[in-house]
Amino acid sequence: MTEVTYYTQDGLDKLKEELQQLKTTGRQLISKAIAEARDKGDLSENAEYDAAKEAQGLHEAKIAKLEATLSTARLIDESKLDTSKVLALSIVKIKNIKNGATMSYQLVAESEADLKTGKISVKSPIAKGLLGKSVGDKTEIEVPAGKIEFEILEISR
Repeated sequence: MTEVTYYTQDGLDKLKEELQQLKTTGRQLISKAIAEARDKGDLSENAEYDAAKEAQGLHEAKIAKLEATLSTARLIDESKLDTSKVLALSIVKIKNIKNGATMSYQLVAESEADLKTGKISVKSPIAKGLLGKSVGDKTEIEVPAGKIEFEILEISR
């Protein structure tokens, strides 16, 4: 059974755009490379042709993977999100109890995760530890560096 993945409108649009680019421009470039390699003569000893055909296979596999991802993708209506609990797409402000540092993360699908912009995957250890919690809750989360205790300060969307 395939796993449903939830996306923001922006994340879903990026996936669709990438798929469209791979199907059009990407396929044209690979087709051109195969044709050029074929024109160079004997295919049985043509490494360029073999490399172009292998690139084509990898390209088609990437297209198939994106299509599979899109087939299980679901758009979350952010206006209907409950802000009393941490859910996918929630923006959560947390405080590290030990050192007092505060940070803010948005919980997103794996393919949308980007730590530089404060987006972490819902499958990450921190996100898993925060899911379902409410403002004021304290939670101990196992991360690669050990256990860290966090307090949830704010939940928004």
